[in-house]
Amino acid sequence: MALYAQVGSAKTKRPTAQLVLLGILAGALIALGCAATNTAAYGIADTWTARMVCGLLFPFGLGMVIMSGAELFTGNCLIAISLLERQCTPAGMLRNWAIVYLSNFAGALLVAAGCAFFGQLNYSGGLLAVFTMKLAAGKCALPFQNAFVLAILCNLLVCLGVILAMTAKDTAGRFIGAFLPVCYFVICGFEHCVANMYYIPAGLMAKAVPAYAQLAAEMGVNLSALTVGNFLSRNLLPVTLGNLVGGVGIAALLWYCNRKK
Repeated sequence: MALYAQVGSAKTKRPTAQLVLLGILAGALIALGCAATNTAAYGIADTWTARMVCGLLFPFGLGMVIMSGAELFTGNCLIAISLLERQCTPAGMLRNWAIVYLSNFAGALLVAAGCAFFGQLNYSGGLLAVFTMKLAAGKCALPFQNAFVLAILCNLLVCLGVILAMTAKDTAGRFIGAFLPVCYFVICGFEHCVANMYYIPAGLMAKAVPAYAQLAAEMGVNLSALTVGNFLSRNLLPVTLGNLVGGVGIAALLWYCNRKK
């Protein structure tokens, strides 16, 4: 805990420009992982196989975030340890969270726009675009409480992955430490706010492309839930809150159980 308290404290003192750039990088890396999983899974009819493929691929996104030193909102919920250790201030922690969250959003949106408007979703005559829209619509239709609880479970695993990675002494160990917890959350279908900053905007952007929207209609895909309003209020809000509860909760638990008495 002492190690992460020091790391978290340093994160709260980073200049704004660094936080913005590293936040955009993290959002883009997670989004690239999302794009890769969609591309790998869209043609797989069996749900179990698709989940396993996504679970094996997506963790490379978090691995790149950790190895590059990028700033990811969900992992940075662990800064709560620094606050509990009195190595940072509430204002410093909230400043980091706000800047990194918005920067993650910007990075994910850039990747989503690149995929939706520059042909990446054209696989199989646009079937990847239909898959992307259908996935996004499903996320927008989640009940608030479901999205919230699934997000808590998600960030429990993400933060454990970050902590396990920090305990390793070499690059391979750091990657393996992060890999398994993230693999679990993807297989289970838990909700990650930064990942959804790609998944749902990519679907919304694809819906704005007439050819993709027409193909979805011809295939009988219901996109009525896929709106900006539903994205913000029925997914991003509860998922962000749930990720915060999960991340801060595991941080507080680990701090309490390992604090010096």
